[in-house]
Formats: sequence, structure tokens, C-alpha cells
Amino acid sequence: MSTWDWQVFCKDTISGEVQPRCFGQGGDITYLDWMFSAWGWTLSVAVLALVVALVVGSLMGIFRTTPSRVLVAIGDIWTELFRNIPLLVQVFLWYHVLPALVPVLKNVPSFILVVLALGFFTSARIAEQVRAGIQSLPKGQRYAGLAMGLTLAQTYRYVLLPMAFRIVIPPLTSESMNIIKNSAVAFAVSIAELTMFAMQAQEETSRGIEVYLAVTGLYFISAFAINRIALAIEHRVQVPGMLGGH
Repeated sequence: MSTWDWQVFCKDTISGEVQPRCFGQGGDITYLDWMFSAWGWTLSVAVLALVVALVVGSLMGIFRTTPSRVLVAIGDIWTELFRNIPLLVQVFLWYHVLPALVPVLKNVPSFILVVLALGFFTSARIAEQVRAGIQSLPKGQRYAGLAMGLTLAQTYRYVLLPMAFRIVIPPLTSESMNIIKNSAVAFAVSIAELTMFAMQAQEETSRGIEVYLAVTGLYFISAFAINRIALAIEHRVQVPGMLGGH
């Protein structure tokens, strides 16, 4: 069994020579440089997709709890459509099919297309969680808001959503962690994120154990950081006496 060689990350990607500080100088790039750059792409895809998912998913979740049959239908169709098509298939649809049907998309960078595909896929799951959070509240809260003279939109904004979002923070945390992992599909359209780095670096260096362990560690750090941030938010916004709040 060969010994591990962690110096692989200090090697220049072109010459293969070990750099003293593990970081390239001038135009030279080491595998460590490349890995951190790929980590940046992974986080960029994940964070932007999460923003899209939260905005669109929250809106669709709200639609599904309104008295309007049209809005409920829109929310239901959106949720079922994006939830029931595999993520990788959706990425290929955005990258290969939609630009052929909508020519303007040919000028959109693949990075944006992946963000939209991942964001819309996750939005369907968030929509279901927001819907469940709103419907878990006592119906009297909606009626009380309307009885006080608030419009339906104001009732959602000031009464229902502040409580519903507190309830759904735990499942939203899970979705935020999942979006980090799901960002790996970006390699399929040549986004230089962590999974693509791992595949190419392993092929070039034949040091799969070191490369994949390092990449696994970065995925873990990213997901764990999101978990800790969400946990801190959950404790901060918890309502005393409700759902285990103190």
C-alpha cells in the first residue's frame, strides 16, 4: 500500500514541481490554489441558488395557503413540477434544451443556468415547508389579523409569516445543507467547482485518496458552518413558550 502524499497540493499544476509555500507565484497555480478556487465556485453556486430558492419557494408556499384557487394552482404546479424531475435532468434542460427554445438563453453563462436550476429545484421543497409552516398555525391568527382591519397581504406579512418562518427554520437548515451537496451537479456543465476539481486532480496526480479526503473535508466544513449559523438564528428568534423556546 502506497503512503499518502499530502504534498500533492503543493505541486504546480503545470510543471508538477513542489512549491515551498504550497501557493503558486505569478501565473503559476498549485493544486491547493485550484482547490480553494473550486471551493469558491461551490459556495457561490450554493449561496446564490439558496437565495433564489428562499425567495421563490417562500412565494410559492404562500400562494398555496391563500384563498385564491388560481394562486393555489400556480403554487401546486410549480412545486410538483420542480420536485418530481431529477436535479441533474433539470440542469441539462437548462443548459441544452431551453437555450434552443429560448435563444436569448444562449448568451447566459452556464454558472447562472446552474444557479437557476438548483434554485428552482430547491424552491419546490422550500415551498412545501413554508406551506406546512403556515398551515400549522392556529386559524384564529389569520382571522384575528383580518378582524383587526389588516389586508390579507398585511396579515401574512405581520402575523403569519413571522411565526411560520420560526417554525420551519430546522427543515430550512437541512435544505441549506443539501444545497451545498447538490451544487456538485455543476460539474456536469463544466463549472470548476469542488467535484470537478476532485475528478481532474485525481486523474492528473493519481492521488485520489488525498484529493477526495480534502474535498470531503471542505464539503463538511461548508455544511457544518451553515448548520451552526442556522442554529444560532433559530435560538435568537425563538418565541418563549412555543416549540421548546425558553
